[in-house]
Amino acid sequence: MVAHEKDILNPRKRLEPDREQYVRKVTWAGFAVNLLLSGLKFGAGYFGRSQALVADAIHSLTDTTTDLAVIAGSHYWSRPPDECHPYGHRRLETLVTVFIGLMLAAAGAGIGWHAVSSLSAKPGAPPGWVALGAALASIATKEILYRWTAAAGKKIKSPALAANAWHHRTDAISSVPVLIAVGGALAYPSWSFLDLIGAAVVSVFILHAALKIIWPAISELVDAGAPGEIKQHIAKIAIQASGVQEAHGIRTRFISSSILADLHIVVKGSLSVRDGHNIAEDVRSRIIAGIPEVIDVVIHVDPPEAALHEGKTPPEAGPPVFP
Repeated sequence: MVAHEKDILNPRKRLEPDREQYVRKVTWAGFAVNLLLSGLKFGAGYFGRSQALVADAIHSLTDTTTDLAVIAGSHYWSRPPDECHPYGHRRLETLVTVFIGLMLAAAGAGIGWHAVSSLSAKPGAPPGWVALGAALASIATKEILYRWTAAAGKKIKSPALAANAWHHRTDAISSVPVLIAVGGALAYPSWSFLDLIGAAVVSVFILHAALKIIWPAISELVDAGAPGEIKQHIAKIAIQASGVQEAHGIRTRFISSSILADLHIVVKGSLSVRDGHNIAEDVRSRIIAGIPEVIDVVIHVDPPEAALHEGKTPPEAGPPVFP
C-alpha cells in the first residue's frame, strides 16, 4: 500500500512567484554590473597594455551570459507540476547550473591557453597604471556583488543563484593575480611577462570554480542520494510515529535544492487498510514538517512478515533495523 496525494509536490512548499521574481531582480542587477565591469576592464586592459586584464574582462563577460541563463531559466523552472512533468520543472535549474559551470570551464581553458602560448613571444611594453586601477575596482565591486548574490541564494535556497554568486566570487579572486601581475610589471618593467603569468593563474581559478559548480549538479542529474544523516533523520522521525514498528528501504534523491524520499514502514499485520493508510500519512506529514529540504515522501506499508521476506529482522525479534 502506498501513501499518495493529489500533487506530488507539497503545496506548502511549492515555488512561489515571489521567489523567482527575487531571483530575476538579483540577477538583473548582477548583469548590469558585469556589463559595466567588462567594458571598464577591457578598455583599461587594451589602453593599459595588459593581457591579464583583457582576460579578466572576458571572464566578466561570461558572467553576463550566465546571468541571462538564470533569468531565462527562472521563467521555466518555477512552473508547477503538469501531466508531462509530474515532479515539476526544478531540474531545469540544475541544467542552468551545469551550463554556468561549462561556460566557466570554457572561459578558463581559453584564457589559460592564450596566456601560456604567449609566454614564448617577445615581451611587450609593461602595463599602464589604468590597468592597476581597473583591477582594484573589479575586486571591490565583484566581492560586494558576490556577498549580496550568495546571501540571496541562501535565503531562497536557489542553487542556480548560488552558482552565479560563485561566478562573481571567482571574478573577484581572478582579479587578485591580475593586480599582482600588473603591479609587478609596473614596478619592474623588464618583468612584463608577469602579466601573462597572471592571466594563466586566472584560468586556474576559473577552472576550479567550474568544477565546484558542475560536480554537485551532475550528482543530482544522476540521482545521487541525500547525505546519510538525512536518511537517519527520516528513519528516526518515522519510528517515532504511533503504530510504526520499523522503518527501512529509505531512498532519497534531489530535485534542485529539494529532496524526494520513499521508504517502507512496518505496522501490525492485523490493521485495516484505512488504519495503515492513516499511519503512513502521519509519517509523511512528520517527515515533511521535520526536514525542510524534503518536499514529498512516498511510503510503502509492510506487515512484519513482509519485512522478514525482504531480509529484515521482524520487529518483535529485535530493535529496528535501518539501512
